[in-house]
Amino acid sequence: MNQAVVEVKKFSSVAAGLPRHLGGVTPPLLQTHRYQTFALDLNPVSKYSLNCTDLDRASMQIRQALRAAIASLREQNIPSAELAAELLLMYVLGSDRSYLYSHPESDLVSDVAERYSGLIAERGTGKPTQYITGRQEFWGLDFNVTPDVLIPRPETEHLVETVLQLAPSPLRGQGSSADEGARRSESLLRIVDAGTGSGCIALALASELSEAQVFATDISRAALEVARRNAVRLGLADRVRFVETDLLSGLSAAAQFDFVVSNPPYVSLDDLDSVQREVREFEPRIAWAGSGEGEAIYRRLFFESLRVLGPGGYVVVEVGYNQAGRVLAMLDENWSNAEVRPDLAGIPRVVMARKRAASCPPSVVS
Repeated sequence: MNQAVVEVKKFSSVAAGLPRHLGGVTPPLLQTHRYQTFALDLNPVSKYSLNCTDLDRASMQIRQALRAAIASLREQNIPSAELAAELLLMYVLGSDRSYLYSHPESDLVSDVAERYSGLIAERGTGKPTQYITGRQEFWGLDFNVTPDVLIPRPETEHLVETVLQLAPSPLRGQGSSADEGARRSESLLRIVDAGTGSGCIALALASELSEAQVFATDISRAALEVARRNAVRLGLADRVRFVETDLLSGLSAAAQFDFVVSNPPYVSLDDLDSVQREVREFEPRIAWAGSGEGEAIYRRLFFESLRVLGPGGYVVVEVGYNQAGRVLAMLDENWSNAEVRPDLAGIPRVVMARKRAASCPPSVVS
């Protein structure tokens, strides 16, 4: 009979309900939580020896279910086991985290316990929590996610932050006051999100820039359907135009966008085996590896951006670990104000540059 030793630690979220970043796909997600102890036992930091099959019992208390779930997930080397166990129980009960810890002795009825057991078993296969619940929060917005789209990551919010910081700059000052100039700038902004996936970047920007014209492209029709559903759910369906195309190839040069923003699939064929298991086995390869061209996709994106950006427009892209320098080197004389911005962990995460007013028209990708 297999047993596991579980150290009971519980998270206190910044939110009352589901936390901003669900699941355990990216380590930085744990930075948004602080450990706290709760009245689950007279000695909340003690260790419990639990039978991992306890979850199959017909009835059990909330705290017993959590202990057994954590033990089961840890035995299967699932990252962030405590958080996953909590999130899935919150999902089954339709409750928030505070309910779990204010009612630790409440019984789970048999059908709820059975459903929870099934979800824990599903997570034990490596399937991300977000695909099980169908939800992920990004920029304070609740997104539907399916295996057709990449799960939004917290570090991608830095793309949104960068665009919002830059947004008024190219067109500011066209009014009788700074405030009026900013409002007019916003109304003239044209933004395109290349490789939109769930639509998280495009819809986050649309939610912040109420008068901006936002476009979102993706080569995957299935991903675009998810993005469109998210636009409807968030009340932004009339704010974003979705286009099925590879990066920017299907857009007219007359578009004259102010921003091209993208988190492209940058994993090369040589690096496929080094990708985290949850990503490699469950997230759509087209969304994180594309055709396997790796960093070369940035060269192609910069080339296409020159064609659709207006003079002074910006390209803003997310880059992978240790890629920033090489991606920055791909920006030629047609670009200025090139810059790298780090994420909260200090890792170079965003590369941005501005199209020169007198840039040479692109001819071929070198």
